[in-house]
Amino acid sequence: MKTILVTGGAGFIGSHLCERLAREGHRIISLDNYFTGSRENHVAGVEYRDGHTKDIEALVPESPDIVFHLGEYSRVEQSVLEPDIVYDLNVIGTQGVINFWRKRKCKLVYAGSSTKFGDGGLTIKTSPYALHKAGNTWHTKRIGDRENLQYAIAYFYNVYGPRERSGIYGTLIETFKQMYLSGAPLAVVRPGTQTRNFTHVNDVIEALVRIAERGQGDEYGIGNRQAHAILDVARMFGGDIILLPSRSSNRMSSDLDVSKTETLGWKTSHTLEQYIKEFVEKHKPGQKRAKRVLVFSTTFYPIVGPAEEALISLAKQMSDVEFDIVTTKFISNTDVSGFGMKNVHLHRIGFGFTGDKYLLPLWGVWTGWRLYREHRYLFTWSLMASYAALAGVFLKRITGLPLLITLADQDLERVPAYARLALQFILSDADQVYGIHVQEKHVSQIAPRASLRRSIGEGDAFANQLRYAYAERFTGSNYPDWLRPSP
Repeated sequence: MKTILVTGGAGFIGSHLCERLAREGHRIISLDNYFTGSRENHVAGVEYRDGHTKDIEALVPESPDIVFHLGEYSRVEQSVLEPDIVYDLNVIGTQGVINFWRKRKCKLVYAGSSTKFGDGGLTIKTSPYALHKAGNTWHTKRIGDRENLQYAIAYFYNVYGPRERSGIYGTLIETFKQMYLSGAPLAVVRPGTQTRNFTHVNDVIEALVRIAERGQGDEYGIGNRQAHAILDVARMFGGDIILLPSRSSNRMSSDLDVSKTETLGWKTSHTLEQYIKEFVEKHKPGQKRAKRVLVFSTTFYPIVGPAEEALISLAKQMSDVEFDIVTTKFISNTDVSGFGMKNVHLHRIGFGFTGDKYLLPLWGVWTGWRLYREHRYLFTWSLMASYAALAGVFLKRITGLPLLITLADQDLERVPAYARLALQFILSDADQVYGIHVQEKHVSQIAPRASLRRSIGEGDAFANQLRYAYAERFTGSNYPDWLRPSP
């Protein structure tokens, strides 16, 4: 019997690993801060400790035989939107684990990322996640070789299976499953021909156990040799598909080398086709939802700012999605004949004065209610936390339609006291709030009860995908200062 520490032991892969090791009779300690882990994943017989890996010395006084370090931030595209969190978990946290390993002289099995090999290594600097994960593998290898420590670095390739996460930090297959069950169209990032090597979690666990027993060094790839184009995977589920704009952090392929892992007697035994086939046979798709989103905006064409321009740019690239925009007349000249976008429908309220914005929480809600009765929307979207967001909050309370708020270019650092009270009400009632990572820090200060990452129900998976696309259009592909944490 060994004493084994699993960081991230309450997560998707970690819980399966704990289950396997506990079944074999080992003493298992899980260290998890429950950022994405869940207590629903707890396994009988495992000792669970709640905390950050940077505090591993205090939380784990034992000297384990093996440390499986799985407890890191693990979403590529989302990492671009919150680099500070990635730095905290994947740099500071992992440094704590490495120091623990050096002192205890145990064996470290580090879960690297296949993003390191994306497009021949060209995508390493396209996201904080890819950069820091690659840096951690190099750091682990350098220390292990220099100090003659036991270690093995494994690289996961798109793991799927039971206990996958959905929502903001969800995996692709689970995201597609939730879209299928809700009746929402499956959202695929353009061009759709990008390929991935999808690997069942049971195959990953089998490889990890073998690597811990007999592996040493780097380059233990854990992936299914068969690659699938994302568009082909979506078609396996059937139903409607929406193509989203391409993203800067999206790699087209990853080099896969599992030869070193196979020398340990490992091979995959599950296929993605069979997994999806069994899922579709057991579950009927949800009632079909319209490719339609209800948007509240204080102003819109011909008065446009960065937020409105970002939405227009996004709508142009998503011509098969309908956007109903409830907005104000705001100015006396309300000629919108030159707008000319067939998938964007403007519903203007007011009398042509700046005071029209005060009518949104009343007249705008009535307009939204009328539209809600005509269409089966995926969710409501408010551009900025203003009078438009207040309308979204009231409509949500009437209809239950989930609300997404994007903060755009709002300065939340210097907010008057009276405005803070209004923002606290709005943000606390929203289901998801997105802003640049500096904005989200201020949101947490303004509305401590606000959950920036709550589920938005049936439109959840599609909204998350849409939010990424909107974010890139708003900030551009060159995200400022994400290579280092903000002060």
